[in-house]
Amino acid sequence: MKTLNDWKIITVLCFTLGLAPFTPEPHIIGKLKWIFGGADGMQFMDWFDVVLHGFPFVLLLRLIILKIVSKNAA
Repeated sequence: MKTLNDWKIITVLCFTLGLAPFTPEPHIIGKLKWIFGGADGMQFMDWFDVVLHGFPFVLLLRLIILKIVSKNAA
């Protein structure tokens, strides 16, 4: 799928969906702090938020790994 390999789209997704809402802190940052603090009291919706806001960063990491692997294979 060409869209999943487009740096521009993935970057926009990271800055919009990945970091929304921007104030008082990005949602994904708050959720990661909660998880690293033991995830006490997290419910299904909180875990869904982690997946939803974290997915653009997973796609970005995937693109970076593919770029490194293809560079080493050449």
